[in-house]
Amino acid sequence: MNIRVIEEKCVGCIQCSRACGFGAITLIEKPHTVTLSDGTQKEMPKVASVDIERCTFCSACVSACPFDAIVIEREEKLESDISAYSGVWVIAEQHQGEIHKVSYELLGKARELADVLGVEVGAILLGEGLEDRAQELIYRGADVVYLIENPTLRSFLPEPYTKVLVDLIQNKKPEIVLAGSTTMGRALLARVAVKLKTGLTADCTGLDIDTERRIVLQTRPAFGGSIMATIITPRTRPQMATVRYKVMKEPPREPSRKGRIEKVTVEPGALSSRTRSLDFVRDLTQTVNIEEADIIVSGGRGLKAKENFRLVEELAEVLGGAVGASRPTVDEGWIPYSHQVGQTGKTVSPKLYIAVGISGAVQHLAGMQSSETIVAINKDPDAPIFKVADFGIVGDLFEIVPLLTKRLKEIVT
Repeated sequence: MNIRVIEEKCVGCIQCSRACGFGAITLIEKPHTVTLSDGTQKEMPKVASVDIERCTFCSACVSACPFDAIVIEREEKLESDISAYSGVWVIAEQHQGEIHKVSYELLGKARELADVLGVEVGAILLGEGLEDRAQELIYRGADVVYLIENPTLRSFLPEPYTKVLVDLIQNKKPEIVLAGSTTMGRALLARVAVKLKTGLTADCTGLDIDTERRIVLQTRPAFGGSIMATIITPRTRPQMATVRYKVMKEPPREPSRKGRIEKVTVEPGALSSRTRSLDFVRDLTQTVNIEEADIIVSGGRGLKAKENFRLVEELAEVLGGAVGASRPTVDEGWIPYSHQVGQTGKTVSPKLYIAVGISGAVQHLAGMQSSETIVAINKDPDAPIFKVADFGIVGDLFEIVPLLTKRLKEIVT
């Protein structure tokens, strides 16, 4: 990709410089001749200059220039290059030998996309001692599992994982690559996309195929969840996306499914890393993983103070559920980030979601509105949370929650 200033059109009006939010455009002294719209020529003392190191190719300057003096030239891959790509791949995320369930969800969606395109579903599994896990991926929909095993790959490290995956993609040429919108998925696919010079859509909630153009329609929330944007990658391959956990349906396990496992050998140089994993420390504040929980009780700013989160914790304990939180409470340091539900936190879909003192900002709703049953407790009858709630209680949470907890304890015991 390149950006170029056409000097014979640039009059030095500084509109492009004002439009640039990255300080990448300045005017420099350079006398030159400009041909005006009426055909006359005029000498201009200055011309726009672009600092390519700062430019993000956002096109704001192109839109702002009234003289069409700035152009962005994008290098397009030849159609023959794109046609060489085939297959839908899923990055199978594992931790300590256990496959993350988002990988199974993605295999279900990958199977749907691959059937439309008439191609194979591939799964990539990196780690050590995972051959039995590779077979499980076949049971869940993979036609082929590329198994890369090495002690260095036991735990996720960005550099070796990126090198191995980039090499494999360049060799096998899949047309679609999917990963979960987890900490690992977001870090890994962003690096891979940069190396491959292709597009990446993050935090997708929907995937479909445009059969005429053979491209993936990648849908995700935008502008704080107020709209749903559909993004495409028409000119480069592979098409890449991370997908939120719990938004796709996990396919049933089919032990009769047949597939093949291809063991991939990597060069030692591809495993080098400037970082290493020292230890894994489990979050002891989470008795239940909120992404896996059937019942979640979440607290919001209405709790007023960190110590009041005990009301939420006690209610969750009685119900055998997990503790969730809105972003403001995490930002205030009342509870760790691992409990955050919402657009910038975890996406959850429990059978029961109880929102305590949460007003219902669109960012929070984006992470929990697919819950089967939503109960909201808030003193503001006009709080947005009530628009998505199945049951709403308007009142003081400091009175309601203790009474609810007490009554549930009586029922349970």
